[in-house]
Amino acid sequence: VQLQASGGGLVQAGGSLRLSCAASGRTFSSYFLGWFRQAPGKEREFVAAINWSGGSTYDADSVKGRFTISRDNAKNTVYLQMNGLKPEDTAVYYCAADSRRPYSDYDRPMYEYDYWGQGTQVTVSS
Repeated sequence: VQLQASGGGLVQAGGSLRLSCAASGRTFSSYFLGWFRQAPGKEREFVAAINWSGGSTYDADSVKGRFTISRDNAKNTVYLQMNGLKPEDTAVYYCAADSRRPYSDYDRPMYEYDYWGQGTQVTVSS
């Protein structure tokens, strides 16, 4: 499985961006998917996740009400719509997939994701 993240960029505070992560693999529709981010000098942290059908989503408290994760299984793509961006959202954003527990639905720790994209930079200016 290969994951390719895109859509990052420079935006002013209060603005919006939509990240995309395109995946290869015939069984993409069975994967649990997540977005994570890592700011300079900080550890990678969870942002949002979505189950195989899109029927369940999980969000970090820091992004609730501002970010929305979604997926299109026909396009093998997961999205992260980011609204109301703040300077503290500045980070490299990574998409990830758990392929080892197909059709599962629970909020899982980072180490359970076995495939990772290369990351896309999001910079929010004040």
